[in-house]
Amino acid sequence: MDATTTRTSVRTRTTVRTRTTVREATLDLLRALDMTTAFGNPGSTELAFLDRWPGDFRYVLGLQEASVLGMADGYARATGRCAFVNLHSAAGVGHALGNLFTAYRNGAPLVVTAGQQTRSLLPNLPFLGATDAAQFPKPYVKFSIEPARAEDVPAAIAQAHRIATQRPYGPTFVSIPSDDWSAPCHPVLPRAWYPDASPDPAALEEAARAIAGARRPVVVVGPEVDSEGAGPALVALAERIGAPVLASPFSSRLSFPEDHALFAGHLPAAPQAVSDALGAHDLVLVIGAPVFTFHVPGDCALFHQGIPIFQMTTDAEAASSAPAGTAILGSLRLGIPALAALLPEAARPLPAPRPRPPAPEAGTPVSAPYALHRLHAAMPEDAILVEEAPSHRPAMQAQMPVRRWGGFLTMASGGLGYGLPAAVGVALASPGRRVVCLIGDGSFMYSPQALWTAVQEGLPLAVIVLNNSGYGAMRSFSRVLQVRDAPGIELPGIDFVSLARGMGCPGRAVGTPEELDAALAEAMAACGPFLVEVALDSAVASLYDKH
Repeated sequence: MDATTTRTSVRTRTTVRTRTTVREATLDLLRALDMTTAFGNPGSTELAFLDRWPGDFRYVLGLQEASVLGMADGYARATGRCAFVNLHSAAGVGHALGNLFTAYRNGAPLVVTAGQQTRSLLPNLPFLGATDAAQFPKPYVKFSIEPARAEDVPAAIAQAHRIATQRPYGPTFVSIPSDDWSAPCHPVLPRAWYPDASPDPAALEEAARAIAGARRPVVVVGPEVDSEGAGPALVALAERIGAPVLASPFSSRLSFPEDHALFAGHLPAAPQAVSDALGAHDLVLVIGAPVFTFHVPGDCALFHQGIPIFQMTTDAEAASSAPAGTAILGSLRLGIPALAALLPEAARPLPAPRPRPPAPEAGTPVSAPYALHRLHAAMPEDAILVEEAPSHRPAMQAQMPVRRWGGFLTMASGGLGYGLPAAVGVALASPGRRVVCLIGDGSFMYSPQALWTAVQEGLPLAVIVLNNSGYGAMRSFSRVLQVRDAPGIELPGIDFVSLARGMGCPGRAVGTPEELDAALAEAMAACGPFLVEVALDSAVASLYDKH
């Protein structure tokens, strides 16, 4: 370490200040913050930071920045800790922007750094220079800065970490000129940080009175519950209320155990369908989700019917944008038990459990429901499912009930290219557990490079590609929007097993039920990554059917 020591004496008191470099101060800060795993794709503007890479740090290499960002997102969401990302200047940030948008919507805590040309070159529009670097990733970061002085870089990273880990979690961004790393600076000590705040007790008391007086309440739950580790407390609250529980539209994590007697299904992202599902109730309690996420236009009559809506969330933006209801801001980890303590035991009769669909019939070609039914049977009990097959989500929700908190992740943004790299990040964060990436053929092609990282890291990752030779979601939307003969929807001629083998990953293509079961068993037993390509029939369920 290149360090000098200066002593300043004030009367009889001596203050000792140790001088170091920006690079060493940053590495020490990252150690103190438990951020010694870095996700990156290196370039020339990052070499000064990567020089003599310390042995106690792990560098996870991605072959393209979208994969790098997605891997860090999956890692952060699986661990519940902030992840560190190192991108390459303006072009690298540009490559990562799609998954940065997804990370923002996912609420993934990330400190994203990017190299910048040396400060002396910046006035002359240099090669690889990022103009207004801090503006580039906005608005999909919570905080963005290129420090005015080299010596301010470690403090900027510390601030970015604090903001990223303040709920709602999200990515932050620091642009760092390449010559800053060798500049002298003072060390930066991490501060104690307890960002969770309890909801207003008066607001909880108002909600408790309304819930206790309701005859037919319903609970709508979202991904914030699992993100905060508040799942068991939520189950206890729902059982105390004695109300049916619905998962919020496009929930990106497990919202409620899907085999629980109170679980009533998943709300679709259509205004009329939401009104139909909730309109028969006399109180709606929304926990950890917006009110509500829609994807098609229409009138949500629920907002005009005067039915009380109480929303508990950590997200001030989601609360302020809600078109109706009473918002209660604050930690769900603290707020859910506090609300439960205010409620009497429910005297209302419990709702009847929803009927489970019958097992799909085997056939050739294989149907999506049958493939997902068999996948669910093949997965280990503690496996983690990472999904990016939006056209098959209704079938997945019917055939693959998720039971374990932390056992399911998908993207909240709707942008493709997240699923495979996120699954790699989740596997890195979950040693000893099988991770299953369920992905569509179109989705796979956005970030296939992530499979190479899984091979290099030897991850127990089963990649299940549902191949219907096209963008199935677009086929579904075309039906909903009454659009015909749209171009760019069909994707013939892609050999996913050959793509996987080219990156060192074994795989099998299957087209019959017998082949499917054998391939799934092989994938679940493999020591490293294994890909199964399933040729499906072309049937696609509507994304907005009630189910």
